[in-house]
Amino acid sequence: MPIKPAPVSAPLTFDLPLALLAKLETKRKRAGLRSTSEIIRLALREFDFGSYRPVPAEHRQISVRLPLRQRKFLTQMARKKDVSVGELLRAAADGFAAGKGKK
Repeated sequence: MPIKPAPVSAPLTFDLPLALLAKLETKRKRAGLRSTSEIIRLALREFDFGSYRPVPAEHRQISVRLPLRQRKFLTQMARKKDVSVGELLRAAADGFAAGKGKK
């Protein structure tokens, strides 16, 4: 049985802010490139990985207990808003800490 050659490329999915995606699209068109993949490959070739220093953001994973009704509501809202439960929890905690709430 013949051995299949390894694929040359493979899809990689990641999130980008829409504003950055729009900037990349503008650069893609100006450079005469055909796809978003091409502009990302170019960005990777030109990026200085040696001098890159990530901006540290301190996070801590916590575990909380929620009443079943509240957890179910949170899950439903996450589906409705098309976000993760964690994102809604962070938004609620951040809003509460900033003194924002239902008016």
